Amino acid sequence: MNGSLPTIIMFVALIGLMYFMMIRPQKKQQQKRQEMLGNLKKGDAVITIGRLHGVVDSINNADHTVTLDCDGIFLTFEQSAIASVIPAASNGGTTIEKKSPVTPKESEEEDSAPEDEEKKS
Repeated sequence: MNGSLPTIIMFVALIGLMYFMMIRPQKKQQQKRQEMLGNLKKGDAVITIGRLHGVVDSINNADHTVTLDCDGIFLTFEQSAIASVIPAASNGGTTIEKKSPVTPKESEEEDSAPEDEEKKS
């Protein structure tokens, strides 16, 4: 019995250490994530687990889905697919800006033509 007592104490200490080093932080992180998803609201900028950036358009708590506006394209995701939330207050209440495609100006095309001819000579 005397030889097994230190072994039992060491085993209990190891389990206690494992709880405080692994299980407890994981539970805190899970609770923080649930709180983040619970505070999700329309207008929040979010990033999905696939690194897609969008703005929350609607939330369906019954189905646990969220619809994101990604530059005018509306996509539906599971709420668990949201990796991080940027609240509307911290992003200035603005949405993701839509940019038009860049088209070269005619003057730039004309300017580049003589340079090409000079290089060929």
